[in-house]
Amino acid sequence: MHWFYLSLAALFEITWVIAMKYSHGFSAMIPSAIAAIGSILSVVFLSMAVRQLPMGTAYALWTGTGIAGTAIAGVFLFNERLTFPQIICIGLIACGIIGLKLLVRE
Repeated sequence: MHWFYLSLAALFEITWVIAMKYSHGFSAMIPSAIAAIGSILSVVFLSMAVRQLPMGTAYALWTGTGIAGTAIAGVFLFNERLTFPQIICIGLIACGIIGLKLLVRE
């Protein structure tokens, strides 16, 4: 169940960052509310995951997934461009996420 909580934490991490972009500096009410709620839920689910997972592993997966997920979302939602070095670095983050998931048996 702790991996599920960590997945939810990462999903809400990506959600609140996207909502923050749509909030235009917290001037739009609904995206601002989604950003606030998403950030709280992200931390709540992270705290539930670290009950069973090593804190460093959980935090690395949470932030890594958030970084990669928001970068990819930016391409599709906001027409942001990724350079080749950025793609390589996101790929390395993904390799780290996969490696930690496969190697940590908790």
